[in-house]
Amino acid sequence: MNTETFNKIEIMQGDITILDVDAIVNAANNSLLGGGGVDGAIHRAAGTKLLDYCKGLGGCSTGEAVITPGFKLKAGHIIHTVGPVYSGKKEDAIQLGLCYKNCLKIAVENNIKSIAFPAISCGVYGYPLKDACKIAVDTTFAFLKEEKSIQHVVFIQFSLDNYKIYKDYLS
Repeated sequence: MNTETFNKIEIMQGDITILDVDAIVNAANNSLLGGGGVDGAIHRAAGTKLLDYCKGLGGCSTGEAVITPGFKLKAGHIIHTVGPVYSGKKEDAIQLGLCYKNCLKIAVENNIKSIAFPAISCGVYGYPLKDACKIAVDTTFAFLKEEKSIQHVVFIQFSLDNYKIYKDYLS
């Protein structure tokens, strides 16, 4: 266990839209034009300029990520990523891992030191939370072991049940 890397990771329960971090991650859909769940909450909190900005991006493919300003959020940036719709195939896990890896790469490229992730693909996209949690934490941990510039990663869960799953996995 790499204690230095482990100490950069925090599990929280709460609202991602009010976090004071350099960037929050949006579990977006391919259009990037808002939706339900965390995507809708982020769009509402960031304001209408986010939608206008996203209209010019032309969407995002599954597993990929794009960055926008945070607009009305405390976070200076939003990194939007599109998780897989869960089908039970091996490809789902690969694509979900790419979501986390690509968000972290964009964070490094943009000198982001702190980033917060929701549970990508675990809402309407149906990814089983325990499986998704393992992919999220393991992918992030491996990335942080190699890339030292990111200082703080928060996995923030809206529900207490999800929080407990992440907390249990991390301990």
